[in-house]
Amino acid sequence: MKHPDTTQRGFTLLELLIAVAIFAVMAALAYAGLDSLLRGRTTVEDHLARLHALQRAFVVMQRDFTQAAPRTIRDVLGGTLPALRGDPQNGIVALTRAGYPNPAGVRRGHLLRVRYRLDGTRLLRLAWPVLDRAPGVKPDRVVLLDHVQKFTVKFLDAAGQTQPSWPPAGKRPTVLPRAVRITFDLRGLSGHVRWLFVLP
Repeated sequence: MKHPDTTQRGFTLLELLIAVAIFAVMAALAYAGLDSLLRGRTTVEDHLARLHALQRAFVVMQRDFTQAAPRTIRDVLGGTLPALRGDPQNGIVALTRAGYPNPAGVRRGHLLRVRYRLDGTRLLRLAWPVLDRAPGVKPDRVVLLDHVQKFTVKFLDAAGQTQPSWPPAGKRPTVLPRAVRITFDLRGLSGHVRWLFVLP
């Protein structure tokens, strides 16, 4: 009676090399897919962070402009600054606003002086604790937006005409525009971002 052949046949070197090559190709494809997924996730997170920053900047600026007050201020030299001042050459807009919160009940007015200006690629909001300036008083500085490539401000007067600066010649320093239009470009964002704030 013949016994079956129980000799076990192993893999040849060529078969092992082919298996290793197939495994390497599959691993490379899997890594490429994972890398693409991670890159896509990073891009989405960057867009979400930028959108959040835009929403925050819009809320802050809307709160300031919609509470603009016709109150002039004194600079450190005693000169008069208008209630709202727009300087197109330097990309600066400053205004007096009402509704200054006072949760601690400190004895002070309810008005606040704020200014927006472009510092390099950063849009800054500066807020002074007092209206009429005194030597040595420094504002609080907050970076509202980063990677700003262009920042322009236009003003709509009572006649519906667009003014490049404010106040126009011959206007009282307490006169406020009907609206303020903010336009800026952000790096990595196609097109212009344009906001229109209606003043009281």
